[in-house]
Amino acid sequence: MTVPEPRAVRCAWGDATPEYTSYHDTEWGVELRGESEMFERLCLESFQSGLSWITILRKRESFRKAFDGFEPSVVAAYGEDDVERLMADASIVRNRAKINAAIHNARAVADLDVPFDDLLWSFAPPKEDHVRPATIADVPAVTPESKALAKELKRRGFVFFGPITAYALMQATGMVDDHVATCFRATSR
Repeated sequence: MTVPEPRAVRCAWGDATPEYTSYHDTEWGVELRGESEMFERLCLESFQSGLSWITILRKRESFRKAFDGFEPSVVAAYGEDDVERLMADASIVRNRAKINAAIHNARAVADLDVPFDDLLWSFAPPKEDHVRPATIADVPAVTPESKALAKELKRRGFVFFGPITAYALMQATGMVDDHVATCFRATSR
């Protein structure tokens, strides 16, 4: 008889659905680099605004297909026909303002004078300064770094991206590690 392994202790939200568990265990808080990878996360975090993250996770593959793998140079070339195609695609979030923002932000990525991921990572706080949250209630929604990142992206022409979305992006891409102290991910690194 095989003895089952004890159930892993996760951040509370990580046990809510199978999609959340997979995302929590394999992606959230893992350092991510790459232009299209970071652009995807920026877009998905922006699309999530006002919705639950599970909605975005469940539509993620459809988003990737609809937005050509979030390749910024391809999305930057989208025109009105693409906007209408995306607005008719029931497999993604059909919000004209968010779709237009993704296209606009792809053009802003193309206009950068530095690599996109380097720009984003330049706002990551030093790891030694980060205090691991004891509980989910201790996780901030906004930090000085997320405010600075949102302000800099706005200065560079990005839209639909404020400090709360910036902090969610920082968490999702490993710029900060907000796994709570009791989470197995907090103790495994």
